Amino acid sequence: MNKYMKLAIDEARTGIRAGHGGPFGCVIVKDGNIIGSGHNEVVLRNDPTCHGEMQAIRNACGNIGTFDLSGCELYTTAEPCPMCAGAIMWANITKVYYGCNIADTDSIGFRDKQFYEAPEDISAELDRKECLELFEEYRNIKEKQHY
Repeated sequence: MNKYMKLAIDEARTGIRAGHGGPFGCVIVKDGNIIGSGHNEVVLRNDPTCHGEMQAIRNACGNIGTFDLSGCELYTTAEPCPMCAGAIMWANITKVYYGCNIADTDSIGFRDKQFYEAPEDISAELDRKECLELFEEYRNIKEKQHY
C-alpha cells in the first residue's frame, strides 16, 4: 500500500470514528513531505464545503503560507467531487491520486454522481454594470501595486 494513501485512509478513519462526516481523508505532499492533511468535517462544522480535500488544501496553504500548491501531490480516499476538483485546480496541485471512484461513493449513499451531470440552471445575471465597475476598481488597484 502506498504510504501517503495509507495516511489519507487513517485521516478518514479518524474523522468517521469521531462522527465528523463521511469516509473521506486526504494528504498533500510536496517533495516527499506532507504539508497538509484533512478529513471530511461536514457534519462537525455544519458546512457542506468541509470535504477532506478542501480541509487538506486549507491546512497545506496555512502551513506553507501560500495559496499556490504547485508541485504538490494530493492523495485522497475517493475521487474528488466537482467542488474539490475545482479547488485542486485553483491551488495548482500537480497530481491527484484517489482510492474509490464515483460509483463506489454512490454505493455508500453519497450523491456525488448527480454533480457530474448537467445541473438545473439556477443562476441569472444581475447588476452587471455595477459589478463591472467593481472589477475595474480591482484592476486599477492591482496595476498601482505593480509600480
